[in-house]
Amino acid sequence: MARRFALIGLSLLTGVTSQSLAQTNVNGQVNTITTAVPFLRISPDARSGAMGDVGIAISPDANAQYWNVAKLPFAKKRFGVSMTYTPWLKDLVPDIWLGYVAGYAKFGAEDNQAISGSIRYFSLGDINFTDIEGQPLGTGKPREYSFDLGYSRRLSEYLSVGLSLRYIHSALAVGYSSSNSDVKPGNAFSADLGVFYSKTKEIDEFRADNFSFGAVLSNVGSKISYTSVRKDFIPINLGLGVAYTKSLDEYNKLTLALDVNKLLVPTPKDSGTQGTPKYYIPEKSVVSGMLGSFGDAPGGFSEELREFQISVGAEYWYQNQFAVRAGYFYEDKTKGNRKYLTVGVGVKLNVFTLNGSYLVPSGSGINRNPLSNTFRFSLVFDFDELSKSDSGE
Repeated sequence: MARRFALIGLSLLTGVTSQSLAQTNVNGQVNTITTAVPFLRISPDARSGAMGDVGIAISPDANAQYWNVAKLPFAKKRFGVSMTYTPWLKDLVPDIWLGYVAGYAKFGAEDNQAISGSIRYFSLGDINFTDIEGQPLGTGKPREYSFDLGYSRRLSEYLSVGLSLRYIHSALAVGYSSSNSDVKPGNAFSADLGVFYSKTKEIDEFRADNFSFGAVLSNVGSKISYTSVRKDFIPINLGLGVAYTKSLDEYNKLTLALDVNKLLVPTPKDSGTQGTPKYYIPEKSVVSGMLGSFGDAPGGFSEELREFQISVGAEYWYQNQFAVRAGYFYEDKTKGNRKYLTVGVGVKLNVFTLNGSYLVPSGSGINRNPLSNTFRFSLVFDFDELSKSDSGE
């Protein structure tokens, strides 16, 4: 019974449809990859949230702790803090939300090193548990959270690397009680490894163009278990990103960015057995699952290509004070079918920046995006300017 509640919790986190949970549609073509603790893959800040969830290679702020910790030695300031509140399934329930706080500090010769950290908390509100006869079994407050600690270092004028360690706690059936229950909170440990390359070309006294590239291997770590008989993969992910910033003139500049992501976990296999779920997740070790994820899709290479998620985004700044952003996220219809357009704005005032984003309503019914018709806001504080001209990014 409690497993059913855990599954409900996971579906609330990701907006997975009933088709995805069944792993198949009437044509037998949908084969969605699912993992535990998918809240780790929810975009936590309004800036990237307004740009189609790109963030691996765009200019760094405190939220680089999530996107690519290797970016932080390239930050314009010595210290930074970011805070974001995100309502979840806002159109359906009022008490599900994601909170995120991140910060960093640079140190060392020429500030070429940085330490960073973040806290992410996901609340699923209140759930009333009942047995098969409708008798109450208690009221729970399902919740998940993670703590990060990161270190990054600049290796050369253009290149940096970073490492983050993470503790994950997932309690989806808190408050549920039963004499034969084997359900418990899940715990896991993971790490992120990032690389960042950024080169700026000075055009004149007021203008400079920039090209950046980033690569991140995130959430590499142990499986997580809610019972004594099963362990699930966490969302191990490989992300690649590029960004290019063009100074149009002294007052205007434009950034274009592209991110490509792929989950490095096993693709569900066809059971080939009548009367059972069409697909099942193979039992593999973490390393075996990661290495095999590039060639284990039942549909072959064409299905492997459909497992890549694509984000594109644009950001326009005027006088390094006012920003307008837009983006698009694409996921193949057989792998989750998330497709959405995002827009947003940013205002920079002295040491803090206020960013806002809005996800344009998409889908309907069970296919509706959990963030549809939702506004998100982030506050980013930056301290101790390293140069007289602030990029405003």
